[in-house]
Amino acid sequence: MSKILFVLTGAAYWTLADGTEHPTGFWAEEFATPFHAFTAAGHEVTVATPGGVRPPVDGASLSAGALGGQAAADALAAELAELPALRHPVKLSEVELADYDAVFYPGGHGPMEDLAVDADSGRLLTAALASGKPLAVVCHGPAALLAAELPDGGSPFAGYRLTGFSNAEERAAGLADRAKWLLQDRLVALGADYREGEPWAPFVVTDRNLVTGQNPASSGPLAEEVLSRLA
Repeated sequence: MSKILFVLTGAAYWTLADGTEHPTGFWAEEFATPFHAFTAAGHEVTVATPGGVRPPVDGASLSAGALGGQAAADALAAELAELPALRHPVKLSEVELADYDAVFYPGGHGPMEDLAVDADSGRLLTAALASGKPLAVVCHGPAALLAAELPDGGSPFAGYRLTGFSNAEERAAGLADRAKWLLQDRLVALGADYREGEPWAPFVVTDRNLVTGQNPASSGPLAEEVLSRLA
């Protein structure tokens, strides 16, 4: 059995360019699909958030349209509301990487608000990448990579092949024109080798111990890749 750390946003909104607070949180599918895959394989999952706050779930990710029907949406909402790992997360500042065998960051727009500028998360990501342990990040989760920094001020992710929610997908979602910045643009600016698949289709990129997925549909394939590395 391996121990896997999930790092989730604590932000319930994303501040847009005009100062509007857009309701958000973590994306349910991007948490639930890997969580189910990892726990079904016998692994233990711990959730950490900034300050140890209970992570908010993006309401849009619990809609019938997002989950293939109202019954599925209601079932997942009920599960997430009662899941001990989400009800009692640990403080990100108190996480010891040595206690875990892999690290995973789900998305949702929440990480654009808090994890993108969270120093504790940045230090964890830098250490996880250097450790060789599986480091998996999906959709808007790669916003957290922006907070990772080397002593010389550069990004530890510069030169890495990776993906994340694309500009095309952000435009299709209707928020690109209202955002302060777009994830794809910032990842490119880091010096990362950003790769883009078709909008909304599963797309996973691996480079050394880093595994990234572009969008919610990528969460399942990403989890399978991590499982293969823990076998």
